[in-house]
Amino acid sequence: MLNCRSILKLAQQTGALVQQKLISSVRQSACDLPKIRPCNVLQQQIRPATFFNKLPAEELWKGVTSVSNAGKKRGRGKGVGKKIAKNLNKGQIIGVGKANIVWPGLTGPVVRGRELVQQQQLPEDTEREARLIKMRNEMGVFRRLRLAPTERGWSGAKMPGRSIGPPDDIGEDTFEGFDTRVLEMKTVINMKGNFGRYRRMSVMVVTGNGNGLAGFALAKAVEPRAALRKAKNRAGQQVMHVDLFEGRTVFHDFFSQFGKTKLFVSKRPEGYGLVCHRGIRTICQVLGIRDLYAKVEGSTNLSHIVKAFFIGLMQQKSHHELAEEKGLHLVEMREENASFPRVVASPTVCRSSSDIPSDEIRDLTQYALGGRVVLHKKKWPPFYTNLPFWDTVMKKMEKVRNHDKVRLEMLSEYGEVRSFLTEKYPECKPIRFSKSDKNAEGDN
Repeated sequence: MLNCRSILKLAQQTGALVQQKLISSVRQSACDLPKIRPCNVLQQQIRPATFFNKLPAEELWKGVTSVSNAGKKRGRGKGVGKKIAKNLNKGQIIGVGKANIVWPGLTGPVVRGRELVQQQQLPEDTEREARLIKMRNEMGVFRRLRLAPTERGWSGAKMPGRSIGPPDDIGEDTFEGFDTRVLEMKTVINMKGNFGRYRRMSVMVVTGNGNGLAGFALAKAVEPRAALRKAKNRAGQQVMHVDLFEGRTVFHDFFSQFGKTKLFVSKRPEGYGLVCHRGIRTICQVLGIRDLYAKVEGSTNLSHIVKAFFIGLMQQKSHHELAEEKGLHLVEMREENASFPRVVASPTVCRSSSDIPSDEIRDLTQYALGGRVVLHKKKWPPFYTNLPFWDTVMKKMEKVRNHDKVRLEMLSEYGEVRSFLTEKYPECKPIRFSKSDKNAEGDN
């Protein structure tokens, strides 16, 4: 009987014997072959070529992240397209590597003065690897765009409301003094049968010189920068002139409508400011309007608001045109002038009272609004005026009612708060306390 140990020993001896016979047979066959001289051996350099070293990086990334046309039709590929690799060529300079060597004509001048520069070894740059690593780590890091407060748009760093400069020059025509503001910037998608979802950027801008010249335009392009440039130049080719009253506001109130958007614009006195939609405010800034009130009713589609406002500006009439059209004197009454009537414009031939029909609209505001009347909602009193304590409060305040108004009138007229007895009794005037008097009383 053979045990496991004897079987293993017998197998090892058999394997060694077979190996020796194989080696001897190979040696015998090698001796029988004719000897080959080294000069007869042909050496051929082999460079295995694949698509990795034939295609550029952009094509490789496109092959990884792209979606077929059939997939685009079904709405696939929405989350792909982000590159996560780093550009290892960034920071690399031709001729500069780990071995810091001066190469004349590449990394250094060939001749320095009268001396011919020779190739030489420089000390090793220990900070080179650290700079490259830092530069590569900063690649792809999102940094929030920081803008000055005056350069921001309607919502932080977004484009709507921001300035993109004047339009490009057209030959000898320059747009000096013009400023272009972005009104709307959005992504529009058109579904194609062969390309799938075709995405483009839609940009609406307005440009003006702040002195009555302005124009707006809409443009589309695949890239945002191209869409902004196209819209800006197109707006510069569609400039319109708008007459301004005193160079700051409109001539009269007007009503305009585009689609479902209704716009009521009111003239305001100097110093009132711009109380209106932010799109209308941006147009007024590039146009030169400083005092205006506008109320938007209906749809708040920005393109409709812009078109309705420009339609109203182009349809407004000057005071002389209104007087000639009505055949009546145009009289203005302002609250700041105590409603004192002032003739602004007179017609060439004025109609008499017998020539004026009884149902004719004589109010300029209502006539400019096309017979419409602006709805002013009633301002309801505060809720606490219906509570029981309000009557008690009014009874207590009755003795000091309107004292603040009387005090302001006295200060504006006499320069001090005084009584009707002040001329007879000079001591009948309020005592003025100062901080020094209070400090003196405190020390005492």
